[in-house]
Amino acid sequence: MTPPLRGLYAITDDHLLVDRLLPAVQAALAGGCRWVQYRSKHSKHSNAQQLLTLCRTYNAFLLINDDVALAKTVGADGVHLGQEDMSLTEARRVLGKQAIIGITCHNSLSLAHTAQQEGADYVAFGRFFSSCTKQSAPPADLSILHTAKQQLAIPVVAIGGITLDNAKSVLDEGADMLAVVGDLFSAHDVTARAQAYTALFD
Repeated sequence: MTPPLRGLYAITDDHLLVDRLLPAVQAALAGGCRWVQYRSKHSKHSNAQQLLTLCRTYNAFLLINDDVALAKTVGADGVHLGQEDMSLTEARRVLGKQAIIGITCHNSLSLAHTAQQEGADYVAFGRFFSSCTKQSAPPADLSILHTAKQQLAIPVVAIGGITLDNAKSVLDEGADMLAVVGDLFSAHDVTARAQAYTALFD
């Protein structure tokens, strides 16, 4: 039984996690994170398989960024798709109705409505703040989260420059999940940082 899409959503990064992908993700899981997205420009089957094993150990869930074939091969819980990736309809056909499929909607409510109509399990908006990993993403205003929660029936994810210092302002606008990259995995103590984010949802 898949729990509600809520809480810290840890997203991996090739540059931040060179040679420490697995221990860093395990540290986040130990801190209460239950949602992980494997995002890599050079996705490796072995990494995805090991991440899935780790997630299972912690009763957590693994989504693969962009790569539907990899998600199917390793048996991941789902995928996150950008607007230029495989269509949601095709991804659903490949992965089945049980798969969790999220869609990047940038700063567009129209894209979010379309995603919901096509059967997305969640939509992601952002970037909301200055971000090292989302530099090219168009800026989004926090108000889109509030509007999305009023208009959509599926969970809303916020991404882009989120830190512990600004996280509450994002949650106050209605975000169900905080997708965090740098502020989580660049922390000196990843477990403690994950615990701090998780506590925001209590």
